[in-house]
Amino acid sequence: MEYLIPQQWFLGLSQWQLLVLVAIAIAALGKASDVVVEGASGIAAGLGVSKIVIGATVVSLGTTSPECAVSVLAAWSGEPGLALGNAIGSIIVDSGLIFGLGCLLTVLPADKFILSRQGWVQFGSGVFLALLCYAGYLQAGDQATLGRPVGLIMLVALAGYMLISIRWSRNHPGSGYSESGGDIAPLLEGATGTGRLLILVTVGLVFVLLTSRVLICSVIELAENHWSIPKVVVAATLVAFGTSLPELVIGMASIRRGHKELLVGNIIGADILNVLFVVGAAATAAPLPIVERSAQIPEIMLYIHLPTMLLILTVFRLYIYSASSRGSFRRWYGLPLVAIYVSYVVLQFSLKS
Repeated sequence: MEYLIPQQWFLGLSQWQLLVLVAIAIAALGKASDVVVEGASGIAAGLGVSKIVIGATVVSLGTTSPECAVSVLAAWSGEPGLALGNAIGSIIVDSGLIFGLGCLLTVLPADKFILSRQGWVQFGSGVFLALLCYAGYLQAGDQATLGRPVGLIMLVALAGYMLISIRWSRNHPGSGYSESGGDIAPLLEGATGTGRLLILVTVGLVFVLLTSRVLICSVIELAENHWSIPKVVVAATLVAFGTSLPELVIGMASIRRGHKELLVGNIIGADILNVLFVVGAAATAAPLPIVERSAQIPEIMLYIHLPTMLLILTVFRLYIYSASSRGSFRRWYGLPLVAIYVSYVVLQFSLKS
């Protein structure tokens, strides 16, 4: 999204102009996320599949597509190091902060049939990525990269994941679509066909992504140039958080509108796609360096980012194992996940300061 809406567009705007943009973006985000959630629920009913599957495929594919586009463009533009860090950071934010907050806010459903399948793909994808990075570093040191063959393997695995998800979903039909469209019912009227609902979800996702970018750019400009917040704090919090803002607003809308399965599915699907889709496409475009030689702390990926990602995915996997027998996640499950995320942000800040 940086290429569509550059941060430079917001330079020179007054504090009041930026605050107006923030207010408009927040309002638009709320409405667009409601449309995505209700439309996705309608697609689940139309196809006779579980909402969690739609969240793990259609919705997560939409929310991670901009990250994939940015990573590929960065690789082509000679900055391939951004892609790997972006993907790993997004997994940490999605599973640590967003799923953790979801657990704290409500009792999230745990579908044993789906989670025992997609959940293992989520965990396996993260472990596979970490093994590739550590093995590459042990073999080639600072010159280690994830090359095009690895990227192609990941893209083939992505196609296989999407196909097998459809097959799994047919063996476990969803519970149907709630007709309580609330204040967006007029938008859904007449859009009962799966094709029309898919268009509606796509339009909603586009608005979520665009307004998310406007919101983050406005807040960054306010923080750096109007409120004198240090850039290192902005980089370690707002910028990293901004890439996962679409998952957050859609997840919160899922809870608010009573389709909590979509939050669970979207987080699991986004984690999988951040590895297979974002890293796979970027590595296919250009080899991705595992160690960023220009960074202040070159090996931070190896001893901070990857271990944090593996810790969060392991905790998530244990939660799935425990929750599947009960049919729901316990609300306290969110505390360790959010604590890990906060510790991760604080640690980055302390290392960079």
